[in-house]
Amino acid sequence: MTARRRPLSVLFALTAATALALTGCGGGSDDAAGTAGAAGGSSDGLTLQQVQDAGKLVVATEGTYRPYSFHADGSGDLTGYDVDVIKAVADQLGVEVDFQETQFDAIFAGLDAGRFDLIANQISINDEREAKYDFSEPYTTSSGVLVVPDDSDITSFDDLEGRTSAQSLTSNWYGVAQSSGAQVEAVEGWAQAVELLRQGRVDATVNDKLTFLDYETTNSPTRLKIAAETDEAGEQAFVFTKDKEALVAAVDGALDELRADGTLAEISDKYFGEDVTQ
Repeated sequence: MTARRRPLSVLFALTAATALALTGCGGGSDDAAGTAGAAGGSSDGLTLQQVQDAGKLVVATEGTYRPYSFHADGSGDLTGYDVDVIKAVADQLGVEVDFQETQFDAIFAGLDAGRFDLIANQISINDEREAKYDFSEPYTTSSGVLVVPDDSDITSFDDLEGRTSAQSLTSNWYGVAQSSGAQVEAVEGWAQAVELLRQGRVDATVNDKLTFLDYETTNSPTRLKIAAETDEAGEQAFVFTKDKEALVAAVDGALDELRADGTLAEISDKYFGEDVTQ
């Protein structure tokens, strides 16, 4: 995979580079005021050193997007692949993670408003997003799939013309469905999309292949199937506003270290039974 990697040594250089500016962030409560408070309201923004001094990263995630970000049965604890990866990154940086659960259609607006340091929610890299945001190096590679009922006559993306597909309006998969000619039924995320599909209220939904395979495993029989798969695999990464270059470099350094020591592969195997980080 062609990741934008930086050596871990960058992390230590950036820690000392307190002149590099980052925006402040905050969560939804006084306790989650985030690293913005550490900047003391400085017009120069927030430095990586101040993030470490604050002792935490404020991270936006859905909390309803299994197997990436969800609440475990029984304990109710927030868990998932993305949750474990960003926790491992934070451990490399010497900070804790303050998760702020946010509906997907509001997650970028919250990042823009400075409520979070970054998004950890299987965000696919695309040209439109890269024009506005900075991404870490990818930590997941996965294709998109067209999911339909078992008895559907839809067999390709071309068959979506004039059909109804349930999609989150800010998801990368919304563009796939729309460009295929689908009439989009707006939903808040995968859980709502698949529920509408099973109820027969929509014809299809487009989403990440690993999400569907996990759903199939944990909810069988689903009476759903993959009708088609995107030609190219997408890459997913953490998302930052463009004024957080130092933090992006530090996160990339941590991901490099976690990839080198096998931690990323271990987390991936826990959720998918294989390494999806390459």
